Amino acid sequence: MDTESTHSGYSYHSSRSGRSNRHGDRTRERHKAGSKDSSRSERSVVINPPDSPTLESPVHNGEPLPGEPAPGGEPGEDGQDDNWGETTTAVTGTSELSVSQEEVVGLGKELQDRTRSVRRYVPLGVGLCVGTLVLATPLVFLLLPVVLWPDRLQACGAACEGLFLSISFKLLILLLAVWALFLRPGRAGLPRVCACRAFLTTLTLLLTMSYWLFYGVRILDAQDEDYHGVVQFAVSLVDSQLFVHYLAVVLLELRHLQPCYSVCVIRSTDGETRHYNIGQFSVQRAALSILEFYYRDFPLHNPAVLSAAKHRAAKHLAGLKVYNVDAPGSAAGAQPANGNQSRAMVAAAAKRKDSAHNELYYEEADYERRVRKRRARLVVAVEEAFTHVRRMKKEDEQASPSDIMDVREAALAVFPSMARALQKYLRTTRRQHCHSMESIQKHLAFCLVNNMSPKAFLETYLAPGPTLQYGSERWMADQWTLVSEASVTSGVKDGTEFLLKCLDFSLAVTIKSIPYIRLREEFVDPKTHKFLLLLQSETSV
Repeated sequence: MDTESTHSGYSYHSSRSGRSNRHGDRTRERHKAGSKDSSRSERSVVINPPDSPTLESPVHNGEPLPGEPAPGGEPGEDGQDDNWGETTTAVTGTSELSVSQEEVVGLGKELQDRTRSVRRYVPLGVGLCVGTLVLATPLVFLLLPVVLWPDRLQACGAACEGLFLSISFKLLILLLAVWALFLRPGRAGLPRVCACRAFLTTLTLLLTMSYWLFYGVRILDAQDEDYHGVVQFAVSLVDSQLFVHYLAVVLLELRHLQPCYSVCVIRSTDGETRHYNIGQFSVQRAALSILEFYYRDFPLHNPAVLSAAKHRAAKHLAGLKVYNVDAPGSAAGAQPANGNQSRAMVAAAAKRKDSAHNELYYEEADYERRVRKRRARLVVAVEEAFTHVRRMKKEDEQASPSDIMDVREAALAVFPSMARALQKYLRTTRRQHCHSMESIQKHLAFCLVNNMSPKAFLETYLAPGPTLQYGSERWMADQWTLVSEASVTSGVKDGTEFLLKCLDFSLAVTIKSIPYIRLREEFVDPKTHKFLLLLQSETSV
């Protein structure tokens, strides 16, 4: 039987007449390697696009691929290399317009920032346009007859002058009111348009367009000569606009002042809970108010404390070993000693699991002891530093002006004496990432300028403060997402629940209505409080 094998572009042919056994073994090994490569190639799938060369003669740019026979050539003249997968070189092209992944992310972030900035100022722009239209319309009503047909107007004396004075003051009041209520920078970007603001804007536009329509039909087309009537028409428009603004004050500022609902806010990671009372709000406005309360009342979210608790639980679980007593190795044929050893180890693991609360108790006690120790050292170091500052301050009063230190310099001078104790305390309480050295020095200088006590300085670091107390990089004000089954523009009601999600925690909000309280009066006759005290002259001895 003929055996043929190709390797590295060279052909080896076995002789029919027979050769040495050594040469035959070598050819058989090469044949096995070729069969492995062929079987490996059979598992690969190649999909050719339309009008492309087939697998029988693959061509790239009109030329055959490396290791493939040329078209029209003999298959035995240029055989395929067995190691073509390792020796074939692929030719690729580089685009001049290639963009890296970092650039794509940067472009997307820049576009998102621009969109947010535009959305932030859109309500302000709409309010400015509507306010300009409202204030300019009465003035245009008064000026158009004077400009278009001045010779035909009937003169009106003191009555028109009084109406002019009234319009001037009313427009000034309306201008200040619109500036105070509508032309304010937005506090937050809401997911939907505020329904009350959209209603008031639509009502204002309808009112103004209605007056314009009536003015165009009855005054401009007819060229009314009664200028006194035109002035009264403009005065009625200003009065209507003032009433619309009063309605806006009631809907936007006064309606939600009366508390109607009790809100329970729970932080998902540590269970921190607060309760608030709110008025008639939509879901998105209620979420905005709750976030304002959160930044004011909730302590700063510290993931380091939570990660320490998770590490303790993982350490406890890592100490437990699980044994499969029903495994095939533990059958009746297994040795009794191994079974007794497994039962003993399972019993020891169960006993250790039962004593987990003791480990937790002693661990927390040891942690509290270390915190108290670090706190005592910190208090002593800060008191010594402040005492040194007071002593130096008395000496500076007698020194020359050139030797007096600045407050910033004094803070930098006394800070090293307390830095080590403060750093160890913050590391023990896992709040070292919340306070930078620059912020600590700035706070120390502030306390020295205002002559504060050491306790006032330490209050910021002994207990976690509200979120707004720290830097803006920890506020995460642009990372909130409102998750609600109800529409965010609908009003809140009893039983409404929604979620405020941030990066690594969320706020679960539950709303309950405040119950109707009935008070009754009970009259107490003042005569019932009078009593008589009889004293006996004789006393027992």
